[in-house]
Amino acid sequence: MSELTVEKLVLAYGKRVVLQDIDFSVAPGEMLGLIGPNGSGKSTLIKAMSRVICPRTGRILLGGKDIATMSRNELAKCLAVVPQWPILPLTFSALEVVMMGRTPHLGRLRFEGEKDMVIVWEAMGMTGTQPLSKRPLGELSGGERQRVIIARALAQEAKFLLLDEPTSSLDIKYQIETLDLFKKLCLKQGLGIVAALHDLNIAAQYCDRLVMLNHGNIHSQGSLEEVITAEAIKEVYGAEVHVYPHPVNQLPTTCIVPGFRRES
Repeated sequence: MSELTVEKLVLAYGKRVVLQDIDFSVAPGEMLGLIGPNGSGKSTLIKAMSRVICPRTGRILLGGKDIATMSRNELAKCLAVVPQWPILPLTFSALEVVMMGRTPHLGRLRFEGEKDMVIVWEAMGMTGTQPLSKRPLGELSGGERQRVIIARALAQEAKFLLLDEPTSSLDIKYQIETLDLFKKLCLKQGLGIVAALHDLNIAAQYCDRLVMLNHGNIHSQGSLEEVITAEAIKEVYGAEVHVYPHPVNQLPTTCIVPGFRRES
């Protein structure tokens, strides 16, 4: 499986154009971050890449093949998604939800086998959800549900993973563990990841390249240093920040400049 490529994409809801002239690609083993202010189109782009919505014009290619021509089953074997607001069967157990990730791989009789159970249990182990396996989803916290959905995506064994704010419901411990896991899968298993991220510092620490969206277009894309600049953040986010090298790894780090002065 070669690159996941977005070509000249235009996305719209009715007459309202949300994104236009979107071009980028992500290779196996690479983590690409989508950043931009609220309403810039990050989630819409993830929906289009997972074929939840159809482009007005342009194409999304997997290994040179237009995803619009692929069957749902074929696409699901190549591409897994962690949505921001998943629709979940709250009476199902966590194990049953993660097992749904095996659906594209099941045979004609559609029954899970021993191999499927091993893969599901391993995915739950990687996400710390094995202790939740018998509990109904409706009894879990938002963070626990998010980890179950991540386990479901990993159980698909897809070559590309689309993440829409994957750590938004997680506390700092699980944020770090989850992002470390994604990065490990990129480096050791060649998984390609496109992640819509809200936190610029998290994006800088984990992504290889960034695409910054603003007003329906790509404002900039490229290396971390090219995209995360004080000038770009002021223009796109309207915020005064200071960008400096991280003291440990020298990656660009953003620090807010408060608009007030604390009283001594």
